[in-house]
Parts: sequence; C-alpha cells; structure tokens
Amino acid sequence: VSDASGCSMIALLHTGAAKFPQNLLSKARQAVSFLLPAGVLKGFSSILSRKLASHGFGASMAAMSSFPPQRYHYFLVLDFEATCDKPQIHPQEIIEFPILKLNGRTMEIESTFHMYVQPVVHPQLTPFCTELTGIIQGMVDGQPSLQQVLERVDEWMAKEGLLDPSVKSIFVTCGDWDLKVMLPGQCQYLGLPVADYFKQWINLKKAYSFAMGSWPKNGLLDMNKGLNLQHIGRPHSGIDDCKNIANIMKTLAHRGFIFKQTSKPF
Repeated sequence: VSDASGCSMIALLHTGAAKFPQNLLSKARQAVSFLLPAGVLKGFSSILSRKLASHGFGASMAAMSSFPPQRYHYFLVLDFEATCDKPQIHPQEIIEFPILKLNGRTMEIESTFHMYVQPVVHPQLTPFCTELTGIIQGMVDGQPSLQQVLERVDEWMAKEGLLDPSVKSIFVTCGDWDLKVMLPGQCQYLGLPVADYFKQWINLKKAYSFAMGSWPKNGLLDMNKGLNLQHIGRPHSGIDDCKNIANIMKTLAHRGFIFKQTSKPF
C-alpha cells in the first residue's frame, strides 16, 4: 500500500481479481479494511465483486466466503400442520403442506410450495386446532385432498429439477414427527404410497444440538433464542415455521456448520 488511502492495494486487487486465489479473497478484504474508511472499502468490495462476476464467478464475495461447502445442492424445509384437539383426535390429518427450497450454496430461499389440505376423516376443524395453528375452516374447505397435494408436490419437485439424479437434496424438519410419524401414518391410513424423497431428512433439533451443544427443548423458540434471532411470523403456522427453520439453518451455516442427514434409512 503506497499511501494512507490504500489506493494502490485496490488497484492491485482490481486488476488481478481473476488471478487472485478465491480462498484468499476474504483475508485480503479483511486486511484492506484496517487501512480504508468504510466508504472506500464499500466501493472496493463492489469493484471486486463486479470483476469476479465478469470472469464467471457469479457469486458475491460474501456468498463465497461466508459458507462452508454443504453436502447438498438444496435443502427442502418442511413443516406440517395437522388436525388436533385435546384429547388428541385419531387419525390426525395434514391440513397445511409448505416446502421451502433452500439453495445449499447461498442458503437463500429459491422457491416455495404451499398448499392447504382438506381433511376427510375429521373434516371440521376443532376450536383448539384453529387457535393453535391459525387455520380456519374456510382455509381448508374445498382444498385438494392429500393425494392430490402429493401429486402436486411431485410436479413441483420435477419442475424445480429436484428429481434429477445428479441433484442432491434432502428434507429438513423441526423434529422427526413430520416425516417419521405424520406423513407415513396418514398415507398408510389412506392407502397411499410414500415417495422415496420423503424417506430421509435432517432433524433441525439434532443439527442444532450438534452445532451448539444443547438440546432445544422448546424447538424453534429455543433455537432462535440461542442464536439471538427474532421469531418470524406466527408460531405453529407451517409456512412461518419453515421460514424460521431456514433462518436458523442460514445462521448455523454462517458459523461453519455442515448439515448431515439425521434420519435412519427406511
């Protein structure tokens, strides 16, 4: 650096960005940050990012330096809501079916699948169920059956390229209940097959306990508190719970955590 402004360092990295090793970019940026005012540093980051993009790197510096490589191209965040009461009704039936497609490199949401499902065994929602989930009768009346929703999930998976054998994806749930108990149990009751992609998943509670060293007894609330995150939306709203799961995953990835399958093979 030839002067206090660090302009020579900027020029050097600007002209040589294509040759500069990727694993040293963040270190170079940190080193320059001690020499430059915030405004100049921001301009430098923008220049370097554009230079990298022009050479086909595509991702921003933040995306390249903030996340370790994950084992999956995509994480499919899922959180069912189901019919319920006190004492519990049987069988329970899925009434909200949300999935968020999370990019495994950027940990950003790329696509959303969200449908409400009409229950058939107990078609009338209980007051307890509505109070817990926020789902009112009008939101499920006239909606597709579980069989129809599962068909639409498969169509969405195909459209998103998730059925391509070369694309690695895995579902992520807050607990094992959704894919170990709820979906296979209802499918068995209705005589429906369970697609193979629903048979392996990551339990976020287990992943969080591996990363943080403590078990989140109260689920998403404890995980958000442990990571100093604000809770998104309404507790026990399926789509809002998915957004919280995605936010927790992104935060853990920022901290260097690598997500692995936690379910046992069927």
